[in-house]
Amino acid sequence: MIRHRHRVRCVELVACGVALIVLGTGCPSQTPDAETAPDTEPELADPDVEPAEGTPSEDLIPRQVIFGNPDRANPQVSPDGDMLSWLAEHNGVLNVWVAPVDDLDAARPVTSEESRPVFRYFWAYTNDHIIYAQDVGGDENFRLFAVDLERDEEVELTPMDDVQARVAHVSPKHPERVVVSVNDRTPQLHDLYEVDITTGDLELIEENPGFVGYTIDDDYEVRFAQLMRPDGGTRVLRSVDEDGEGDAEDAEEGEGELPAGWELYLDIGPEDSMNTGLTGFDKEGTGVFAWDSRGRDTSALVRLDAETAEEVEELASDDRADGAGVHRHPLDKEPIAVSFNYKRHEWRVLDDAYADDFDRLLELSEGDLGISGTTRDHDTWLVSYTQDDGPVEYYLYDRDAGEAEFLFTNRSELEDKDLAQMHPVVIEARDGLDLVSYLSLPPGHDDAGRPDEPVPMVLLVHGGPWARDAWGYNAQHQLLADRGYAVLSVNFRGSTGFGKEFLNAGNREWAGAMHDDLIDAVEWAVEEEVTTEDEVCIMGGSYGGYATLVGLTFTPDVFACGVDIVGPSSLITLLESVPPYWEPMIEMFKTRVGDHTTEEGREELRARSPLFKVENIERPLLIAQGANDPRVKQEESDQIVEAMQESGIPVSYVLYPDEGHGFAREPNRLSFYAATEAFLSAHLGGEYEPATAEEFADSTMTIPEGLYGIPGFAEVVEELAERRAGADVEGEADEADEG
Repeated sequence: MIRHRHRVRCVELVACGVALIVLGTGCPSQTPDAETAPDTEPELADPDVEPAEGTPSEDLIPRQVIFGNPDRANPQVSPDGDMLSWLAEHNGVLNVWVAPVDDLDAARPVTSEESRPVFRYFWAYTNDHIIYAQDVGGDENFRLFAVDLERDEEVELTPMDDVQARVAHVSPKHPERVVVSVNDRTPQLHDLYEVDITTGDLELIEENPGFVGYTIDDDYEVRFAQLMRPDGGTRVLRSVDEDGEGDAEDAEEGEGELPAGWELYLDIGPEDSMNTGLTGFDKEGTGVFAWDSRGRDTSALVRLDAETAEEVEELASDDRADGAGVHRHPLDKEPIAVSFNYKRHEWRVLDDAYADDFDRLLELSEGDLGISGTTRDHDTWLVSYTQDDGPVEYYLYDRDAGEAEFLFTNRSELEDKDLAQMHPVVIEARDGLDLVSYLSLPPGHDDAGRPDEPVPMVLLVHGGPWARDAWGYNAQHQLLADRGYAVLSVNFRGSTGFGKEFLNAGNREWAGAMHDDLIDAVEWAVEEEVTTEDEVCIMGGSYGGYATLVGLTFTPDVFACGVDIVGPSSLITLLESVPPYWEPMIEMFKTRVGDHTTEEGREELRARSPLFKVENIERPLLIAQGANDPRVKQEESDQIVEAMQESGIPVSYVLYPDEGHGFAREPNRLSFYAATEAFLSAHLGGEYEPATAEEFADSTMTIPEGLYGIPGFAEVVEELAERRAGADVEGEADEADEG
């Protein structure tokens, strides 16, 4: 239980009719549906706390424009090309809309979620069904639903409590059925089912003996499975006669026999396991495509013999970067073009018959080309262009006519805004590694890719850490640049996309060389006069949140302040509390993070955990957490906040009872960034858009600690309390009149 050192520590902003509830106690342990309020209003004056001050301004891009719901997002074309779908607001949250492709004004919503937005959906090959996934409160226990567009009926495909369902494969040969994986039998393992999307009938086709994933063909034959090796590598197994005993002779010594009915196909060491894997079959099913880094540094697209695993041909590779994506013909399955992303996305055409198409599309916009989908006959493509200083543009491309028709942008309100450019820069780490990074600058400083004079800077650290930053529109960059900050995102070692040597250089280097890369980037920014050494904040989510805590505990004199979003504070408790369906992959975590099951490993993890260096914190810290986060549990934030309280170190802590690993609901997202920009203004010196009571009408933000560390929030809380009191009086009067 978090201790509250001052009288006013916890504020809850929860919708209650037209009023909001303001609570003074109990926030960290509250359940999401708690709605009880104290009998007396909390005091708002706290003589022990000096309110933080910042620089409010009205001459800014509203955060609603940057972080509000998009106009239209994730458009998709139906397999027959007759309909277009996208995500747009309905019932106050993102839902799926559909419209005839030649009459977008006739769009209608076909899902009706009211609490959490829909993010994951796709067209079934029937052309009459939309399949989407939804969880509760960010817990990532996704259920799958199918919407019949003709009947306006919805079927729940996986009506099971406390389990996670995933779509495993969809085939044009079986338009009314899809393969899903569900961990209903045991939380650690996902079994395979075929489900009829018209009725919801489920049929078990594969009981999982311990695999981390499967590769399935278009006939819904389970052809390959992936099994984790004890050293963090991967063994790809090929399905054989069900009566077979498996190929025990091929098993590595000490690794045990293979499951019955399976034989070894590929044995991938830990150095290649994150860069090598199967991506699908050719039309005949005799060949299988794979990204393969074995014998190379970066992954190449190759064709393997589906029986022998011999490499038939190498299709594409790049010495600078791993493959980023492959565009394949939907019917003949052959790769048409491959993209690579070093600083920006680049396309390499493999089939000369499509060279003119890519030439036309690449000339259409200066943005990075993406192919969002095609019709089943491949005659119509839905393409996107990602800009760094504008919204995403969407077009329909007609191959026969060789023409592209503009559809819409995802955020029309951005079209006339003065947005920051994103400058790719390569920073050399102290040991010579190249760190591909991205720098954005405040308005008026963008001419030469360096500011006219040093400005405050936010080092924005990506999550994962097995992910990467990329060029393009970035909402966090835009908000921070507009408020007067330079923003630097660094692909530190351990990031993906730059080859296995770069990736593996991050193994067991959490708070080590991975953090050194971030410090080297800060020193580069100071030397380049982007900023000064006393004007840098560190901010990030997930691993980036951990990096923030490391920055303030391991290098406390480097950063002026920090913003930690769902970041782990202890690597021991992080690994001890992974979701059950991650447990088959735990050997990978032991290899790349550390071994929490041995005393020596635990000591190593403890030495790299910010929780045990709290006494070093000297600079202001804002922590944000979702209570239902299945990956980084609330305990990670609670325990470091409590440790700071016990040491008398101030901290501001915002908690969302209906969110998980990030903030999906628009009101919560807006309230978090309102807190962030106000906090940064107080401690880094930029401007901020003041928060208002109206903005928090539907937010569930709680503030268990540090209300006064966020400029303007105490005033908002006071106004909300007054409104609630007025609403209570009015309600009592109404009851008396009725009596």
